[in-house]
Amino acid sequence: MIKDLLKDAETRMSGAIKSLADDLAAIRTGRANPSLVERLMINYYDTPTPLMQLASISVPEPRSLMIKPFDATTLKEIEKAIQASDLGLNPNTDGKVIHLNLPPLTEDRRRDLVKQVHARLEEARIAIRNIRRDSHNDMRDFEKEKLISEDDLAGGEEDLQKLTDKFVEEVNETGKKKENEIMEV
Repeated sequence: MIKDLLKDAETRMSGAIKSLADDLAAIRTGRANPSLVERLMINYYDTPTPLMQLASISVPEPRSLMIKPFDATTLKEIEKAIQASDLGLNPNTDGKVIHLNLPPLTEDRRRDLVKQVHARLEEARIAIRNIRRDSHNDMRDFEKEKLISEDDLAGGEEDLQKLTDKFVEEVNETGKKKENEIMEV
């Protein structure tokens, strides 16, 4: 029973890490990366659709992205969405493709981005702690219902804490890497 709870908690915590990684990928660093824009929502025939489903995104140079829509009629909508986003990028269009040139990050912008990273890291830590709390409550309920012994509960709590610590450390490591990428000039 406890093994099942721990396995479920681990799966959910892994999901929190995956979600964090996806969020951090959308925060820009000094280099161009397709993940900056691939989840940008585009109004495609009145349906919000991620850009990666509407266009191919490539990196022709370290500081530029090229977006080639599969359907030329979406070019204007993609351009609008990029301008409306908080990326602070100006799209250049030649009628067929959109070029995004990433200007070098200023020191202030880098600090703002690091603050965004820290906020996302804290959200991930909170998610992991919430999963721990839910699993812990389930263990206590099992003990109250006499499905497990006190010793099983104590062992399960210990294993759950180790699991939580492991994932929180993973969040911290992921955050350090992203912060270093942002601060790298």
